[in-house]
Amino acid sequence: MGEQQSVKFPQEVIDEYAALGVDLPALFSAGHLGTRMGVQILEASADRVVGTMPVEGNTQPYGLLHGGASAVLAETLGSVGSMLHGGSSKIAVGVDLNCTHHRGVRSGLVTGVAAPVHRGRSTATYEIVISDEEGHRVCTARLTCLLRDVRPADGDHVRKTD
Repeated sequence: MGEQQSVKFPQEVIDEYAALGVDLPALFSAGHLGTRMGVQILEASADRVVGTMPVEGNTQPYGLLHGGASAVLAETLGSVGSMLHGGSSKIAVGVDLNCTHHRGVRSGLVTGVAAPVHRGRSTATYEIVISDEEGHRVCTARLTCLLRDVRPADGDHVRKTD
């Protein structure tokens, strides 16, 4: 649990980042927190980001999926979409996240799908729908990211180190 699987990227995105020597799986992963929580990003483009997370290990004391875990999944997926929208010259920084929790989940895997609501020059907003294995909506979230210009030190940790 927690290992990054192969993410499906549009070829133009692969080409753009490869030319810069950027390690896409590291850049567009769930990060250390997402890895500990078992978040897997399955598909990634500026138009749609899909990821999963196990309920097991991410529950609150009543045995239900923790609302904070849903927030981590939502922010991860929305941030990846925002980064892809911004392109290699921008970095996405979350500035607003809200989550509405619709139903509890006790087991299995939840799937989040992020879709753009607004994609501008300086901000991007994504709606993220998280569903259980039966397709029931568990959570609806909205994330707005500020798109900042990349400074040289911003991307050092994701560049290839050959």
